[in-house]
Amino acid sequence: MVLRDFIDRRQEDGAGGVTIAGDLSFLSAVLKWGKHASHLDLPERLALEARASLMHRGLDIRSKERSREPTDDELARLYQLWSSNPRQKVPMGMLCQFALATVRRQAEICRLEIDDIDRQAKTIIIRGRKDPKNKQGNNQTVPLLAAAWAIVEPLIQDRDSGYLFPYQADSVSAAFTRGCQNVKPPIVDLHFHDLRHRATASFFRMGLDIPRVALLTGHKTWARLRRYTKITASDVHGSIKTRGQNEYRQSPKTRLCIDPHESHR
Repeated sequence: MVLRDFIDRRQEDGAGGVTIAGDLSFLSAVLKWGKHASHLDLPERLALEARASLMHRGLDIRSKERSREPTDDELARLYQLWSSNPRQKVPMGMLCQFALATVRRQAEICRLEIDDIDRQAKTIIIRGRKDPKNKQGNNQTVPLLAAAWAIVEPLIQDRDSGYLFPYQADSVSAAFTRGCQNVKPPIVDLHFHDLRHRATASFFRMGLDIPRVALLTGHKTWARLRRYTKITASDVHGSIKTRGQNEYRQSPKTRLCIDPHESHR
């Protein structure tokens, strides 16, 4: 099979441009390994050239940025469903509230260890943080803010080691999906990861600046962090009101003297 036929079949199977591009990128890595590590006579750029041809087929290879956030009503209905189900073993309400309070991914939440919690400083070490450019050693100490500490403190009173939340990430994901399907009416197109969008936006709405929010989320650049924000004009007004108008007023001595004709020059 040539790669042209492979792309045709993937399209017939319903795969989109992003998925096919990922397939070809994986194949490219295999070809490079075979050529340079095993010294095989392989066309290492074959898959990359096929990937570049996808746009000429009209396929969009750029992933679409997701901006879905759970609403208050959706969260309330999920919490009610889980709390009223005696067969619910994974404490989904608590895990969702922790995710909203910490911006943690579900895999990170399930890897948190009690040994990494500083009870005095109210911080925790996030080990192996996701970083597309650096795959190892991405450990970072982050604060546990009031809402997060209120969840953590009772859990560690009589425990000194082990996982903070001893549950499998796949089980959490499956329970979240089932919850969205079982509420009435069902919640459409909502993922556990969407809690991260809401949490990030809420930190900005609280008035935290970019460096502080980036510390909590783990993003290295504003370009990566920006897609998780959903700030409106009313949010800006609300932040300023919370901080107090006096902080933003200039005294007569420090107020700039602006020439009214300056903007026309």
